[in-house]
Amino acid sequence: MIWKQKRQKFSEIKAGLDDAESLIRKMDLEARSLQPNVKAVLLAKLREYKSDLNNLKSEHKRLASANSNQAARDDLLESGMADAMSVSANQRGRLMMSTERLNESSDRIKESRRTMRETEELGVSILLDLHQQRQSLLHANDTVFLLLKVPYRHHLLTGKFEGKDEKEINEERRKKEQVKEIKMLF
Repeated sequence: MIWKQKRQKFSEIKAGLDDAESLIRKMDLEARSLQPNVKAVLLAKLREYKSDLNNLKSEHKRLASANSNQAARDDLLESGMADAMSVSANQRGRLMMSTERLNESSDRIKESRRTMRETEELGVSILLDLHQQRQSLLHANDTVFLLLKVPYRHHLLTGKFEGKDEKEINEERRKKEQVKEIKMLF
């Protein structure tokens, strides 16, 4: 009876270790896809978790092999029950602590990805706003240029000139074209 309980506990621990290993692999893949400054920190933590997990696996393997030899004796004498339970509880506590650390790291990675998406969306929004503002400025510039041409057109139609003479208008037009050329360079 005691050995059955031990076997069940060892199976549970083994399943927990396998789950933890799977989580570490997933976190490793996610961490490698992040920016270098974040990635370095997370990979260092993952190495620590992998080391802890390997230590737990070694301890589990050692205890499993040691306890398999004592199974018959433990059933008869019930001598190792307290020791096996305390070791199992100790291992379970360490495994739970490692799993908790893995979950916290996973949450931090998710939060980092969420922040990255929000930043990207904000950047796209800013670029769209800037594009719209540029279009508005270009339209305003074209409108002003057309308005400056109106007195000259009026002069051609009526023979009368109001405001600037043809030389001034040509000079302004030349300056505007230079400004446009300069803007195009930027």
